[in-house]
Amino acid sequence: MSPILIAEQVLNGLQSGVMLFLMAAGLTLIFGVMGLINLAHGSLYMVGAFAAAAVAGATGSFGLALVAALVAAALAGALIELVVIRRLYDKDHLDQVLATFALILILSEGTRWLFGSFPLYLDIPAALSGPVTLPGGIRYPLYRLVLILAGLGIAGGLGLLISRTRLGMRIRAGENDREMVAALGIDISRLYTLVFALGAGLAGLAGALVGAIQSVQVGMGEPVLILAFVVIVIGGIGSIKGALIGALLVGLTDTLGGVFLPELFKLVTDPATATSVGSSLASMAIYILMGAILIWRPTGLFGRAA
Repeated sequence: MSPILIAEQVLNGLQSGVMLFLMAAGLTLIFGVMGLINLAHGSLYMVGAFAAAAVAGATGSFGLALVAALVAAALAGALIELVVIRRLYDKDHLDQVLATFALILILSEGTRWLFGSFPLYLDIPAALSGPVTLPGGIRYPLYRLVLILAGLGIAGGLGLLISRTRLGMRIRAGENDREMVAALGIDISRLYTLVFALGAGLAGLAGALVGAIQSVQVGMGEPVLILAFVVIVIGGIGSIKGALIGALLVGLTDTLGGVFLPELFKLVTDPATATSVGSSLASMAIYILMGAILIWRPTGLFGRAA
């Protein structure tokens, strides 16, 4: 296999991983701080993508589209937390699953009613279109490279927010002992709304960024949600560092497995069988990875024992 092809696929895996991190970071914060299973998180990813597509279509500005995605998803998340989620904190996980599954249906049909059933398309800005030549003669799409750098930058900023700011201190305290935080006079309800809105905003931003290289359509968040849950299980619930490492592992495993496993099987069997078996094994690879990590560390890579 060509070294250039391998390098390109590694970069594709990194790009997939850092975008998946934006989904998983919000989800792990919500799960870790609130103890809430939020199946509607993927729908907030979709809300951000549709908001970006609508604003970009109206204004022609990709920057405004990203701002709109972040704001729309964060506001939608805050509204959902105030109206629905706040009533679920003292319920068991089955009630949370049923309620947030209902939110998936409501948001999907509401989006279909507003925008129709046909996909929308979000154009890559002209300044970021086309390839760029990297060391080694690798020609790689500039926009995808920017996604990698932007995702890593956001990861660093989020890490600083959680570890170095007063809000981050409150989030970490709320994760460890919410009753004590409330007893110290901190408005735990407002903190939960902020955390939920932050997680929703990150998901919406990811939807907008990925929407420029995929179609924007109803239901686009559900497949990503499944991968995000795999990420937080691998990384450890409540850990931003774990979400980043887990997302990169999942992105690289999924991308490299899909490309190279069929090629490896062609060395020992006919092309048709190799493609079938290799593709099937590639689709299972991330779950095999998750199982292996859980056997080694049942709480995930950076999770803490209960």
